[in-house]
Order: sequence, then C-alpha cells, then structure tokens
Amino acid sequence: MRKFIINVNGNSYEVEVEEVGGVVSAPKAAPKAAPVSTPAAAPSAPKAAPKAAPAVAASAGQEVVDAPMPGNIWKILVKEGQEVKSGDVLLILEAMKMENEIVAPRDGVVASLTTSEGAAVNTGDKLVILD
Repeated sequence: MRKFIINVNGNSYEVEVEEVGGVVSAPKAAPKAAPVSTPAAAPSAPKAAPKAAPAVAASAGQEVVDAPMPGNIWKILVKEGQEVKSGDVLLILEAMKMENEIVAPRDGVVASLTTSEGAAVNTGDKLVILD
C-alpha cells in the first residue's frame, strides 16, 4: 500500500493505493494478522499456455486489414471470394460497448477471413485479407 495526498477542487484527501501487477516490492513492515490455520491444499494442475494466433501471411498484391483496437467480433458482413469496394463494411468490432465498423481500405476481393464471429481480438490482430 502506498499513501498519496490528492487535491480535488481545493479539498485535500489522503488515500491509500494498492499496487497490482508489475514489480512487487517487499513491504516495509510485516502486517499484523491473526494466525489462521488452513488445510493443506492439493497441488494445482499447471495451467495450459494460451495458444498463439496462427501466423497470417499476405502475398504480394494482398492487403491485410488489422484490428484497430481490442474487442470482440460482433458480426462478419462479407464472405471469402466476395468483391468489396473501398469503404464497404467488412465486419463489426464491439469495443467498450460500441459497435465499430471495420471498412475495406481499397477495392478488392476477400481472399480470406482470419477471424470468426464472437472471437476476441487485440490491436493489430489480422482480420481480413484482400486481393
């Protein structure tokens, strides 16, 4: 826990903030707690490492449409082989309770969809490849 003094609209407040994640520093003084007896816990099974997204490679003349922000794929509006014009909506990405239209950056044909409806994506994840 770290203590800070924060001034808001002329009022001074003393707050304690707990650091979560990142580098954990050792406490300056041991906290005073009553001893608690706990039953011996069974060793937990190791967690499986998350699967990495498959690598998507675009060949010459193709363009990859990336996710501009993290979110969930709400709806895919195109199919592989479909012709699209610049500005056509390819899919809808839901982020922070907002539906964001992901549009085609140029005219072309949808070579492949590299995501699916309901999938969680991060910034920079490959969504669609255009020929």
